[in-house]
Amino acid sequence: MTTQTQRAVRRRFEATRAAVRQAREHRRSYAANKTRLKAEWRAARRAGELPEHPGPPPSGVTLLPWLLMGMGAFSNLFQDRTPNPWIGGLGLLAFNTLYIYVAFRSFHREKREARSTRVAHVLLTAVTCALAAGYGGNWLLLFPLLGLATGAALRLSYLRPAGTAVAVLAGAVSCFHDGWGGLDTAYATWISTMVTAAIMRLSEAVRELRAAREELARRAVEKERLRFSRDLHDLLGHTMSVIVVKSEAARRLAARDLDAALAQITDIESVGRQALTEIREAVTGYRQGSLNTELDRAHSALTAAGITLAVTRSGPQPGPQAEALLGWVVREAVTNVVRHSGAGRCEITLSGGAERVRLSVVDDGVGAVADGTGGSGEACGGPEGVGGGPGGAGARAGTGLTGLTERLAAAGGSLTAGPQARGGFAVSAELPLDADATDVRSAVAERA
Repeated sequence: MTTQTQRAVRRRFEATRAAVRQAREHRRSYAANKTRLKAEWRAARRAGELPEHPGPPPSGVTLLPWLLMGMGAFSNLFQDRTPNPWIGGLGLLAFNTLYIYVAFRSFHREKREARSTRVAHVLLTAVTCALAAGYGGNWLLLFPLLGLATGAALRLSYLRPAGTAVAVLAGAVSCFHDGWGGLDTAYATWISTMVTAAIMRLSEAVRELRAAREELARRAVEKERLRFSRDLHDLLGHTMSVIVVKSEAARRLAARDLDAALAQITDIESVGRQALTEIREAVTGYRQGSLNTELDRAHSALTAAGITLAVTRSGPQPGPQAEALLGWVVREAVTNVVRHSGAGRCEITLSGGAERVRLSVVDDGVGAVADGTGGSGEACGGPEGVGGGPGGAGARAGTGLTGLTERLAAAGGSLTAGPQARGGFAVSAELPLDADATDVRSAVAERA
């Protein structure tokens, strides 16, 4: 062998050994990764981080393997143990066909309760009785199969009398052939009927509960999104309006009165810090309005906009929940006054009776106009859809007033908004003195 040939053989040998080594490394790496992924999956499953996959819904395929119980009767046809084998073969074919038909239709409620399924079940019973009574022996095992089909097809409706009737029928035919030993077939038929019905019903209940749990989780997410979007709208709409008004006032005052401009800038900083706190509260779900706080903010915002505010209060003090809702009304109404009314005067009146409290916010401006921005003051009309802006534009309900209407309605109150005959725009709210708004948000979410 020449030197070149030896070198070529050696190179091939080395290449083969390197390939084998690499394959072994890949196999070990694959095994290690597989083990690691299985361990991570089990840990995540134990921690509840993986959703339980319900798997495919049950179907008639789950009942097909039980047809093997009829193999004894099938073998008798080929061993000449059955008289008139053609009749037996046709009967067995009819039994299998009817069984498969009933089994597959039993997993759909509409098909299960259809007349065709009932007729097929009756025919299956008749064929079973005819074959078992005519041949006996292994043919008696068709009765437990009839029990399976009965349990699947009936579930809970008429199950007890139908299951008992099928078991009695099986017992009578079996005792005719095997004496008292036929009671075993009757018991097996009754058990197969009841157990199949119980398993099918339990499977349906588990899937219905899983679907209900997923629906509740989805609604909870939607409810929280609705709460957060409304809180964020009510908070930012008012806060941004106040910041804009005070910024304009600071710009006007900067040239002639620096101290007054600095005071407005200080107010802007205070409003911004308070807005950050309120947004954090809204995110965590602990945001609660305060009527007195909103009245103080209304005075600051309206004064900066050059609007005179008059507040009149009478009657008993409303409850904490009613006061929180009225605070939202003041915030929204004052925001609309600042942004859209062009008013010179605004009156806030709070009056209470023995059972209900009423709040009204009235301005002498030109009325709120729809700006189409979707912001806090986008509505020129209240929930009834009344009102119009300058130029005769028609009213449409805005996000803020619509949300307030739903909140107050859920607490047993009402909200009306619209232009006045003598000019200006009015927002009126009425609530029970002790309105319980604990479930207001959930009620609103359900209405939505």
